[in-house]
This record gives sequence, structure tokens and C-alpha cells, in this order.
Amino acid sequence: MRLNVLNLIDAGPGAVMRLQVFLAHAGAASRRSAEKLITDGRVTVNGRLVVVLGEKVGEGDEVCLDGRPLKLEKRFRYILLNKPPLYICSSFDPQGRPLALDLLPPEFEERLYSIGRLDYRSSGLIIFTNDGNMASMLGHPRSELEKEYLVEASGSIPDKTIDDFKNGISIDNVLYQALKVERLGRKSLRIVLVEGKNREIRRVFSFFHLHPLKLQRVRVGPIRMDDLEEGKWRPLTDGELERLAVCCALPVTGSRKT
Repeated sequence: MRLNVLNLIDAGPGAVMRLQVFLAHAGAASRRSAEKLITDGRVTVNGRLVVVLGEKVGEGDEVCLDGRPLKLEKRFRYILLNKPPLYICSSFDPQGRPLALDLLPPEFEERLYSIGRLDYRSSGLIIFTNDGNMASMLGHPRSELEKEYLVEASGSIPDKTIDDFKNGISIDNVLYQALKVERLGRKSLRIVLVEGKNREIRRVFSFFHLHPLKLQRVRVGPIRMDDLEEGKWRPLTDGELERLAVCCALPVTGSRKT
């Protein structure tokens, strides 16, 4: 089973699709990231550079990214990884730090990328896929996917920190507001975010002169990490994909998941 399938194979001969959709279903990037690939001048169609959104391609067109021909993915993977701390959620790191992708089997030849990110020092649940349309939909703020974290701080966490985070606090003209904050102990919290701005929990903690010794994501929407060991991975089940689809009002079609 896979989510929101829309490609030339399904549509039949003579069908066309937007270039950014093609890039997403070819595993090049999420749909939003694919738009930037186009405007950055990295994509050609039949040898012609395309830098303006709106281009459409058909079955006989040759699409290249950085000179490399792309083909539509016929097999989609949906992988849950328990990322350890000190791994990067990126396909490349100029500093040579370990990549979370390196924890996945080398026989995964598809180009996998993460839905959302966890920073270098954080750990926990991260989803990888080569289904760009799914990544784009689930990564968009309108999906309103909840993300649940367990946080342990270096010192006692004041009640004011909890209250301000729940009610909304402006830091450097950016509003940070958690959906839920539950105290687990003097130095530990359970935090649920919806929008999930970049490094949101760390920025709020830093504002209150606190340091998270441990920041672990344990849930994304209906998907829980449960007892998956740190550094290990598993495929998402059909049931989990169905729950993701329902959670984000995505259509569920086809049967090509591996």
C-alpha cells in the first residue's frame, strides 16, 4: 500500500504531470524541495534548462537533475528509524559527521529522504521515504501532525517555563507555542508540538537558561517508536500508513509498498 499515488504509470499512456510532481515521484526530493531544484536551475527537460514552475512532462520526456537522468519510482519505501544522538538527518554533511541514512541497509538503492528532521544532538523517531508526494503532504504545516518529545533538562524546570510554552512565548519575534506540556519530574517534560519550528524546544529552553540533556521524539502523528532500539529501523506497516492517511486526509491507493 502507498499514499497519494499520482504518476504516469497509473495515469496511462499520453498522460502528463507537473515537473515538480515528476521529481517528487522520481525520488529526487519532496515536492516543495523539487520546486527549489527547478528554480535553482538544476533540472533539464529534453536537454532544455527549466527554471520556471509550471512545466509539464510526459512519458517520452527525458528529465535530468544535475545532468543525471531520472525515472519514476516503481517501488516506494516507508522506513521508521530510531535515530541516535550525534547523527545528521541529511544526505551529506561537509563536516563529515555520521548520517542517519548510514544506519539503513545498503541494499536500499532508492534515494530516501526524511520527513521532517531531528537536529544533531536529538534522538528518536524519524521517517524516511522515497515517496516525494507523501513527504510533501506530511511535512506541510496544514497536515497538523503532532510530534511528541521526552525532554530531560540539566536543571530544575520552573513552572513558568511550562506555562509560557503552553500559552505562547515570543523569542526574537518568533512565537513558540506547544500544544501540550506535561511535567514528568523536576527536570523532565513530555512536550507535544504541531507546527514544530526549527529547534523549537531547544530555543525555548535556552531562553530560560536551561539545557536539554536528552531530547527524544517518540511519536509522529499516529506513529509511535515503542520498543524499537536506538539505531535500528523497521518498515511502516500497512496499518500505520492507513492511519497516517486518515490523520492527514490523504487518499490511500495502490499496492506497491515494499
